[in-house]
Amino acid sequence: MSILTDEVNIALRMNTGSVQLDIPPGSRAWYTGYENCCGRISCMGWACCGPKPGGYKGLTTSCDGRPYWLKTALPCSNSRTPFPLMILALVSVLTLSLLIQKQTPGMKAQTAAHGMESLATRTGHVTGLNLSCSFLVGSFSENSSLFRLQGLKRLNLAYNTNSMVLSLLGLVIPSDISLLSKLISLDLSENSYWELEFDSRSFDKLMHNLSDLENLFLGIVNMSDVLPSSLINLTSSLKRLGLGESELQGEFPTEIFNLPYLEYLDLSSNYFLTGYLPRSNWSSPLRFLDLSSSGFKGSIPSALGNLTKITFLSLSHFEGELPNVFGNLNKLTTLDFDYCNFSGQLPPTLFNLTQLTHLDLSFNSLEGPLPTQISGLQNLYEFRLTDNLLSGAIPSWLFTLPSLEYLDLGSNSLTGPINQIQKPNSVQQVFLANNDIHGEIPSSFFDLANLAQLDLSSNNLTGVIKSAMLSKLGNLEKLDLSSNNFCGVIKLDLLSKLKNLTTLDLSNNRLLSLSSSIGVNYSFQELQTFSFSSCNVRQFPNFLRTAKQLRVLDLSFNKIHGSISKWESEGWEELSSLNLSYNSLISLEQFPGKNLEILDLRSNKLRGHLPDPPSSLRECLMSKNQLTGKIPPSICNMTSLEILDLSTNNLSGIIPACLGNLRFSISTINLQKNNFHGKIPDCFVWGTRLTNLALNDNQLEGLLPRSLINCTSLRFLNLANNKLKDTFPHWLDNLPNLHFLILRSNRLHGPFNISKVPSSFSSLQIIDLSQNEFGGPLPTKFFQSLEAMKDESEAMTGVLTRAIGCKNIFVRSCSEATSYGNHGPEITTIANFVKVTMKRLEIELQLEKTLPGFTLIDFSNNRFSGRIPDALGELHALLVLNLSHNNLNGSIPSSFRSMAAIESLDLSWNKLSGRIPSQLTNLTFLEVLNLSQNNLIGPIPHGKQFDTFDNDSYSGNLALCGLPLSKKCGNGDGPKPPTPVFVEDEGSAIPFIWELAMMGYGCGLVLGLSMGYIVFTTGRPWWFVRTIERDWQNGNRTEFEEDMHPASLGPGWKGLLTFLV
Repeated sequence: MSILTDEVNIALRMNTGSVQLDIPPGSRAWYTGYENCCGRISCMGWACCGPKPGGYKGLTTSCDGRPYWLKTALPCSNSRTPFPLMILALVSVLTLSLLIQKQTPGMKAQTAAHGMESLATRTGHVTGLNLSCSFLVGSFSENSSLFRLQGLKRLNLAYNTNSMVLSLLGLVIPSDISLLSKLISLDLSENSYWELEFDSRSFDKLMHNLSDLENLFLGIVNMSDVLPSSLINLTSSLKRLGLGESELQGEFPTEIFNLPYLEYLDLSSNYFLTGYLPRSNWSSPLRFLDLSSSGFKGSIPSALGNLTKITFLSLSHFEGELPNVFGNLNKLTTLDFDYCNFSGQLPPTLFNLTQLTHLDLSFNSLEGPLPTQISGLQNLYEFRLTDNLLSGAIPSWLFTLPSLEYLDLGSNSLTGPINQIQKPNSVQQVFLANNDIHGEIPSSFFDLANLAQLDLSSNNLTGVIKSAMLSKLGNLEKLDLSSNNFCGVIKLDLLSKLKNLTTLDLSNNRLLSLSSSIGVNYSFQELQTFSFSSCNVRQFPNFLRTAKQLRVLDLSFNKIHGSISKWESEGWEELSSLNLSYNSLISLEQFPGKNLEILDLRSNKLRGHLPDPPSSLRECLMSKNQLTGKIPPSICNMTSLEILDLSTNNLSGIIPACLGNLRFSISTINLQKNNFHGKIPDCFVWGTRLTNLALNDNQLEGLLPRSLINCTSLRFLNLANNKLKDTFPHWLDNLPNLHFLILRSNRLHGPFNISKVPSSFSSLQIIDLSQNEFGGPLPTKFFQSLEAMKDESEAMTGVLTRAIGCKNIFVRSCSEATSYGNHGPEITTIANFVKVTMKRLEIELQLEKTLPGFTLIDFSNNRFSGRIPDALGELHALLVLNLSHNNLNGSIPSSFRSMAAIESLDLSWNKLSGRIPSQLTNLTFLEVLNLSQNNLIGPIPHGKQFDTFDNDSYSGNLALCGLPLSKKCGNGDGPKPPTPVFVEDEGSAIPFIWELAMMGYGCGLVLGLSMGYIVFTTGRPWWFVRTIERDWQNGNRTEFEEDMHPASLGPGWKGLLTFLV
């Protein structure tokens, strides 16, 4: 194939030692490798794909926008993969295209006569070598003939994946590459990730020798050893610099931005490369600037408006307000500012750009309304403003832009309404989900005839969805109107006219229903996903039998009753995901489909035995039903099973031993709240992926299986409420990821022994050993090993709710609290693996969802004795501590004052003595305190949270006194009176004295002072004194009280007060 008129095809031979090119004497040439650029091949990792389908040749640009040299063309095939590597095993000859300088008309004849001579012996005549996309083999040593091509001006070894360049150059790029001193263009980019390395010495030498360099592309070359400051040595003639994903670290020199000829700069995906944009005097011919996913930061300078030739601009991690400097950027086609921290309103000049095709400002904090009218954006193809704080209406011009095909304004605060559209455009994808748009969808919206995807989910849209309107969207493929307030009846006969529909989600519209004509079967041949959750559906829609392509079906939270019969699931052969949870189904004759992967039948009324599940299942969720019988043995054949949840049923028998052998798939086993008996299978093999195991509330007995030590990924273990008889499983300390250990209500016994390894149980967040028969002293070393309960930052996860005024033991948000009992709140959370209910400090933990910040120690109802270890005070992140109903003695450790996050403390029903440490009043998050039924003595501390506890917190301690108990403290027990009046004590009643004194001013000074003196000395009436004292402590002083403060009084008044006191 001839590329230019004067071209000769000769052979390129690949030897193991070097690459040898045979080339005619006196020729100037560059090599062009074969390329497969047919169809719309993804440009990620493959440079040979072009902007248009089909082969191409001549000067063009690659997918990242930078220019490429002459390229040969291949006939197009249907393959969408790069040119196969196996071609090298079949073909040993590649094409060398030679651009021959015309010297004489007989050049070709002369070339044929002379034959082929080694390229290495004719080094001065080769000016360009392009080996990109060629899958070459062999290697270059330091004395390779490549480096003797001293006349070489262009070298391209880019986009040779599968370690091609690695095999050519080795791990480190040889320093001899700097011998190619006449290079004006060098491209080593896009080869095996970071295996090709440029050390600082070789790079500095290259920068010193290449004085004419114009193009340098080193993307995905490991340059972590190169200091960014060395880039200052780049020649001022540099036009293009590509260093994306090159592992650069440190601060990028700002001077590079001001190079006089720089047109292309790519520093993207250098996460540890920092720097700033020039603040002033920035005027350059830059056309392409990509700083995305790098460490550059700061605000955008106004000097950005000087880049009048810029066409591509991508930034991330910048902040501040967007300056209104886009008016002169008339050539800008791509603006990508996603994942920054921009705030403020959208600059008006942004909407005047006429050449812009892609605009992405997603994931910022931009606010305010969209403009009501604009004058630009005629060529805008893609518009993304996802995840901002935009408000106001949806302007109609969005749907009249002539070139717009993709619009995403999801996850904002837009309130709507959606304005009427006068001249609908050709937009194909519209995403307005997760806003607060209200009102009805205007009828003109359904005139967007080219719509293929429409997502209006999670808004406050109302009105009737008219099937006639939907039927106008004939090209619609995906429709999501879920989580709104739509009403009316969706008629399947009209909906079936959407022949291209593949995804339909109308869930969570409780006033919406389906309707079809009796006896009529509707066909949805392309439908793959159908979601109609929470829509009052009472029976399976008839059309499901004809939806032969259906993959995902969600009819959860409805009122479907009856059975899943063989006939009912007739048309579900291709289902991969089925969700019928929270209905009223009573039986399951067979599992639907042959390739089912996800089955959710939770919270129905299913009875009878469990059918044989299909071997393809990955998730089997059938909890909260009425299933009976044994687990079928066929479950052992489910080699893909990841989650098995059969909890809260009436299943019985023994647990199949094979469950422990599914090590390559199973991650969650939840069989809690059934009637399983026998021993827990001791068959957990090494390398299992098991993360969550819940076997609580059964009739299991015997020892804890020692093979659990093989479950190194185990995070959650709940064996509570069984009949297990064993000692404490100290050997579990070898499980580094164990966060939750619940062994409550078994027959575990003996002293609490753990390994002497310091890191024992370092990840535990919850341990519940209550209602067992453990004895001996509390384990000090165990408490010292609980590193996860010492992290104060973890504690803040649990106490953050106070900042929004939500007073619960532990909830993620105020809306999660369900009720408040007499002994503290009852909480139902919706986190991943644990459900916590607090009432009388008893807890219920279920394998549902996790509470990332919840920490708990419950050793109650055992036989522990001795003193409470001071080490417990080191657990700064502990939220709940329950040591009640034991035989503990001694005093309450003063170290408890360091448990800053504690919310519930129960030490009741022990033999504790001594006084309650006054330092405990500093536990500002303490919501529940129970010290009852001990031998504590002395006055009860007051202040902060302690003023909120009632009698029940202290009952049964006969020697305690003071509020809230009715027993008053004697002179020896009460607090000492305040010392000099010059420094007022916190509990002083002096302001109250003088308030009474002034009240009696009209009746006589003597009577007023007498009344004040009597009240002060007798302390009666007590309720009155207490009220005034509390007001004073809370800062509720009157203006007069402030004036009467001792610090404001003169000497005479102070003397009188001293006499009275």
